[in-house]
Amino acid sequence: MTRYARQAALLGAQGQVRLGQAHVLVVGAGGLAAPVLQYLVGAGVGRITLMDGDRVSLSNLHRQTLFRMDDLGRPKAEAAAAHMAALNPDCRIAPVSAPLSPLNAPAQVTTADLVLDCADSFAASYVLSDTCLAANTPLISASVVGLSGYCGGFCGGAPSLRAVFPDLPDRLGSCEADGVLGPSVGILGALQAQMAMAVVAGLDPSPLGQLVSFDAEGHRFGGFRFDTAPEPAGGFRFIAPEQIAPGDWLADLRAAGESGPALPRATRHAVPEFDTLCPEARRAVLACRSGLRSWQAATRLVAHWHGEIALIALGDDQQETPQ
Repeated sequence: MTRYARQAALLGAQGQVRLGQAHVLVVGAGGLAAPVLQYLVGAGVGRITLMDGDRVSLSNLHRQTLFRMDDLGRPKAEAAAAHMAALNPDCRIAPVSAPLSPLNAPAQVTTADLVLDCADSFAASYVLSDTCLAANTPLISASVVGLSGYCGGFCGGAPSLRAVFPDLPDRLGSCEADGVLGPSVGILGALQAQMAMAVVAGLDPSPLGQLVSFDAEGHRFGGFRFDTAPEPAGGFRFIAPEQIAPGDWLADLRAAGESGPALPRATRHAVPEFDTLCPEARRAVLACRSGLRSWQAATRLVAHWHGEIALIALGDDQQETPQ
């Protein structure tokens, strides 16, 4: 117990045992995962499954501090797992070099005691939240863009991400377009690790049902509890391209020439067209790169068309880099 004595004084002996027996799923091996993995592995979490389909790139090293120059080009999940194996042999880390999708999420979530969303992709966050809500698995989700972000505890008996964020803003920021500072990401990632340890160890009060915001420009924290937030009715669900059915009406909202995987038999449309479009099918499947334009088009379509709507976030040809 020499390694864990100072934290066991706060977690209690049983809390430390729970950490050692826990299986945590971490989605994303980038900037948020850097403090998450180091603190959870250092704390003695027994088993971690780490999912990320991307590779280490130079432009991300300012915030993805698990990696070194020698790691450039390596699969992130494998590189991170190798570095963490040297930190604590008590923790078993299983790298999965594949992105999270609506197809593989259920199998990964149902085997875990806790899920940490470190991907910083709103499509991945909603997929994880929907899956965790159905499985009654707690989810710690964080997002950082520019100088601000949030971290919250969802599902596992608390309201889901959709209960707090039922709608999307007109524009979603990105690290590529808006920039991001490493310390801001590190602060939110460390907070994710703190919430995760509290959930696993059974500390009271629980961080589930709590959202914490951070603004680096003003150097201030905020937040609120959302224990009684109602789950919204309906809502647009994400599917994988493999789940497209032969009878679906398929729309591609990407601009001509925009990067990303091909979408055979889809017709190309812009978001404003969905004010008047009426698909002749039971289900309309709307696809774009991040899922934002699909969500915006679905919001217009549902106002006058009452069929089923599903969304796809196609990503880039090479998987987008999680924070």
